[in-house]
Amino acid sequence: MVVPHWSDFPGWVRAAGRLYAVSLVFAAVLPGQTRGGELSELLAEALQANPEIVAAQKRYEASRQRPTQVSSLPDPMFSPGYNSNGRPWPGAALGMEPTSQIGFMVSQEFPFPGKRKLAGDMAVKESEAEWQQYEQVRLGVVSRLKQAYYRRAYAFAAVDVLDRSLDLLGKFLRITEARYSVGKAAQQDVFKAQTQISILQTRKVQLEREKRARAAEINSLVNRPPGGHLPRPAALLPMEIPAKLEELYAAAQVNSPLLRREEKMIQRAEVAVNMARKEYYPDFTLNGGYYNMGRMPDMYMFRADFKIPLYFFRKQRAAVTEQSQALIGSRKSYESASQELHYRIQDDYSMSQASEQLVRLYGQTVIPQASLALESSLSSYETGSVDFLTVFMNYITVVEYEMNYQEELQNFYLALARLEEMTAIPLTH
Repeated sequence: MVVPHWSDFPGWVRAAGRLYAVSLVFAAVLPGQTRGGELSELLAEALQANPEIVAAQKRYEASRQRPTQVSSLPDPMFSPGYNSNGRPWPGAALGMEPTSQIGFMVSQEFPFPGKRKLAGDMAVKESEAEWQQYEQVRLGVVSRLKQAYYRRAYAFAAVDVLDRSLDLLGKFLRITEARYSVGKAAQQDVFKAQTQISILQTRKVQLEREKRARAAEINSLVNRPPGGHLPRPAALLPMEIPAKLEELYAAAQVNSPLLRREEKMIQRAEVAVNMARKEYYPDFTLNGGYYNMGRMPDMYMFRADFKIPLYFFRKQRAAVTEQSQALIGSRKSYESASQELHYRIQDDYSMSQASEQLVRLYGQTVIPQASLALESSLSSYETGSVDFLTVFMNYITVVEYEMNYQEELQNFYLALARLEEMTAIPLTH
């Protein structure tokens, strides 16, 4: 029996290993087929149709109706009635007894001057806070949509890597089986290749599930029916971080809806303290009435009622203390939100920096060097200088580095999407 040698196989088989190494380098550096407008179209659709955004918008629109309500006077009271003598029905003894009468009374309550304006100011601040909440929801939906899009793009790119790997690994397996059949390869080499094929297939199954899950998430965010078809996302391309850390801090301090909302709640709490202090002053009610006395002269009535804050030591004083403590709490909430925001910005910025550096290293140094090692081992394998296990391990190394490259590229874009949500400035396309 003639022992098959590497050179005995067709030229395309021998060249496959070298071509695969080169293809990995180009896949790491060059973009895939792009669909530039797809993400922007999805974002526009989400901003129009996403239920969370629409609900937040309606809550804001509803809150705008409160200032005029709370700053208006209380509804007046109209009180018709009669007094009778001798009989219970209206008009009994009318004109004969001075206490028999038919008439009405109008009452209007007036809060102490300044209270209505303060109540309106509080409602305005609450409405402004609701607007910031709406902005936060919009940024959150955009960020989640972008992250789902980038994860789906990563899944497609990783599946491409695995498909190329499985194709070439299948060729290697057939070569190894042929060499094993004539005693020129160890059985463990066959098992090793078969095991690696199974491992790559399990990873591909997981990535296919990730593609479906992210497609479902995108459809949900843009309010499309479940299972709606989505085209392949554009390839993720290496890029530099478009802003410095200090610029992100400054942008968040100015633009972040989270901080703006906390500021509005502080302003609302300040107005609430003034409102509580106003409760020391009495509200009053003006009453006026007209009564028909029959043959006797008509009777008119006017009265002023004052609400005396007699129990201020238990009520109004406690209310001022309550609102003062709430104001301190609002200021501390702002401080806490600011610190949390700065921490998250620094964390995601550090992640984007690390991922940017790793993408550059993998794409420009690690993958090309590993590919050269694979090509060199293939040449040595042809001459019998190295065994199959060496070639196999070099091959697996290149595959892992390519997968790591795609993962770090994904992490870079995910970090930028989260930074966009926190700073409200565009960082990705």
